Amino acid sequence: MALGVESADVIRLIMQYLKENNLYRTLTTLQEETTVSLNTVDSIDSFIADINRGHWDSVLLAIESLKLPDNTLIDLYEQVVLELIEMREVGAAGSLLRQTDPMIMLKQTQPERYLHLENLLTRSYFDPREAYPKGSSKEKRRRAIAQGMVREVSVVPPSRLMGLLEQVSKVQQPPGHLSPDMAIDMSGIKAVEKHVEEESFPTQLYRHIKFGQRSHVECARFSPDGKYLFTGSVDGFIEAWNVSTGKISKDLKYQAQDSFMMMDDAVLSMCFSQDTELLVTGAQNGKIKVWKIHSGLCLRRFERAHSKGVTCLSFSKDSSHILSASFDQTIRIHELRSGKTLKELSGHSSFVNDAFFNQGGNHIISASSDGTVKIWNVKTSECIHTFKCLSSTSEIPVNNVIPLPQNPEHFVVCNHSNTVVIMNMQGQTVKTFSSERKEGDFVSCILSPRGEWIYCVGEDLVLYCFKYATGKLERTLTVHEKDVIGIAHHPHENVIATYSEDGLLRLWKP
Repeated sequence: MALGVESADVIRLIMQYLKENNLYRTLTTLQEETTVSLNTVDSIDSFIADINRGHWDSVLLAIESLKLPDNTLIDLYEQVVLELIEMREVGAAGSLLRQTDPMIMLKQTQPERYLHLENLLTRSYFDPREAYPKGSSKEKRRRAIAQGMVREVSVVPPSRLMGLLEQVSKVQQPPGHLSPDMAIDMSGIKAVEKHVEEESFPTQLYRHIKFGQRSHVECARFSPDGKYLFTGSVDGFIEAWNVSTGKISKDLKYQAQDSFMMMDDAVLSMCFSQDTELLVTGAQNGKIKVWKIHSGLCLRRFERAHSKGVTCLSFSKDSSHILSASFDQTIRIHELRSGKTLKELSGHSSFVNDAFFNQGGNHIISASSDGTVKIWNVKTSECIHTFKCLSSTSEIPVNNVIPLPQNPEHFVVCNHSNTVVIMNMQGQTVKTFSSERKEGDFVSCILSPRGEWIYCVGEDLVLYCFKYATGKLERTLTVHEKDVIGIAHHPHENVIATYSEDGLLRLWKP
């Protein structure tokens, strides 16, 4: 039996699989390397409706993986800039106008048209009669853009690759048998295994980044690919740093031009999608923004995500939903594509400091200053368990709750005390780690990537390094001169970041 399949069709099947699983960076690379494009959307009707209603966040998200004609892209981005100016979002309009490829191309090919946008941007008012040519309007422009887009895209049924593989498997040889002309090259896997670094605690200062006391870091995270360290500051700036040099990362075009992602209040929390394509940030004023890391563009805004500061954020496994917790004592689930808040989980009686989806995505585990850890059913939004891990009567604030990499059914609970515990989903304490110091209650905790080390920073400005296997405190290290705010760990290297009210972020290594 022979199947006649064009190589471009096979590539498109793989591309569709990457798109369905939000692996946009890999998808973009594959399109560039093969020059094959995948111009599909989930629903043409929804796509057209988003354009006609001016839901540009959704439209820009949908076209990320599309290969569209230059003129079509220029028309689209020009319209987005015009509407941002109309809404007086001049900062976002300026970034889009000066940093995106379609607008740069417009400047080079049609300078007068570009200057028209620049002039509108500098004015203190917006007049549609000046913005649009005679006989045109915002609605007419949207319809024209929608018509141009529809000619370029198509819809395909989901999961085609998996469906075809399933069909092929039925006509293949029995399980466990390979034909003589098939071989599996394991050399790449072995090479990767050789380079896995043995996990070890830090002993020395590696780099430091000075922010100053007026703009100290409130949150920091390494990107999942390990390339960047992102920081969110009290002045609203979101910056990407080169881990090796400790300098602002200039390979991001917008940062090279001294333009940065920014929120209009202190940035308290952040999280990445697993493919390092998206960054979500939460602010003191309860707002959430989703950013495209490569371009620095804001893809989605949740203006009323919470009524108070957003304390933590995490993506669902497929990056389609965002989990947030807040000082307003609630946990909420937001849908990325629609921009809607879908669910609210209420029950904590004080700040919710941390929350995450379990591995299966059917439960949420949360930690609060009310002294409890709660487990929630995602489907029903109900709290199904409430635990107090140190004492059934005490209300010691819980700072962090973190899944244990080597056992998804267990999680680390870091209290405002000198003790960290490992708990299971039934609320039983599996293991305990203590500094045995009367002073120096823990303020934050992080795990090494494989969970072999638990690192806590205390009010005494000390980093505590616990070895998971033995339960012993192996090392202590004074890391700052003023109150430590938080800690982050590199995804595959022995590098730890600590940040403090002294205006410094410090990188530590063995």
